[in-house]
Amino acid sequence: MSVLIWILIAVCFVLGFVGLVVPVLPSVVMVWVGAGLYHWLISSDSLTWWTWSSFIVLTILIVLADHLANTYFVRKFGGTRLGAAAAAIGVMIGCFVIPPLGLIIVPFLLVTAVELLQGKTFNNALEVGLGTVLAFLGSSLSKAVMQLIMVVIFIIDVVV
Repeated sequence: MSVLIWILIAVCFVLGFVGLVVPVLPSVVMVWVGAGLYHWLISSDSLTWWTWSSFIVLTILIVLADHLANTYFVRKFGGTRLGAAAAAIGVMIGCFVIPPLGLIIVPFLLVTAVELLQGKTFNNALEVGLGTVLAFLGSSLSKAVMQLIMVVIFIIDVVV
């Protein structure tokens, strides 16, 4: 039975990383589910307060990284609030259109179109679209690193 639980834990961790490119999967939540399965079904006293505290801090950082990267890059490239909103909507639509490439293409096109409709020049709108792509890639990379740290903390706490 514990082998099956370990497989489920591993699947949760993998789905956490898949969730970075398929936003309908709650990436960091899957890491929490994996740790929770271990806690509730294998050993309720193995994971220390340090692990749980680290998970909380890293989860907050993951959420912040997503929003801050989007806002930072869209603003840095001259985007508007409507452009930033279009980027968020584009990511949600993009996960269903040619995944995972749609996560890059759809927000880029949508933000570029929104910025053009707001009177930006074509080159300026393209720059903001590029900022959206950089925001997605930057936040995905930072979230992947933080989730990897969470998994490593989990493994160290379980093994040691």
